[in-house]
Amino acid sequence: MTEKTSPAKIGIVTVSDRASSGVYEDRGGPAIHEYFTKHLSNTWQPVARVIADEIDLVTATLRELADVEQCCLIVTTGGTGPAIRDITPQATEQVCEKMMPGFGELMRTTSLKVVPTAILSRQTAGIRGGALIINLPGKPSSISECLDAVMPAVPYCIDLINGPRLELMNGLVAFRPKGA
Repeated sequence: MTEKTSPAKIGIVTVSDRASSGVYEDRGGPAIHEYFTKHLSNTWQPVARVIADEIDLVTATLRELADVEQCCLIVTTGGTGPAIRDITPQATEQVCEKMMPGFGELMRTTSLKVVPTAILSRQTAGIRGGALIINLPGKPSSISECLDAVMPAVPYCIDLINGPRLELMNGLVAFRPKGA
């Protein structure tokens, strides 16, 4: 368990063959970082990785961020579509003890209001020890749309797995039951 007084550690993982090899600039990871900078009032520490679409590499990275780095939240971007190399949801399922399908359902519902191909997304979420892992699409505008949808539930989920108390700002409000 993470010390409650330490900065919350948040893993940011870009899963992309091309970004990891330098073919193009990673825009997803920086979009996630910018989102949390804007919406978390807590002091937090990013732990960022840019990795290839290799299932063993993705599972190892998620395990490292949860078990070694002690991130309370790990957000991935990329690898959630139907393409052959898109394996982020499978890797997430392999490392999680509990799956949280409501996150993916809400993110797809939200994205369907913008683009009909959102049904092709396989976003998911799950719990590994004291970490909530959320898979996001790779498109930066979709990242903020999806996080806006699920963030009200994220702080309470992290409370329930004994993580640090996260507080939101700039138009986002964390939902917690009375007394929590």
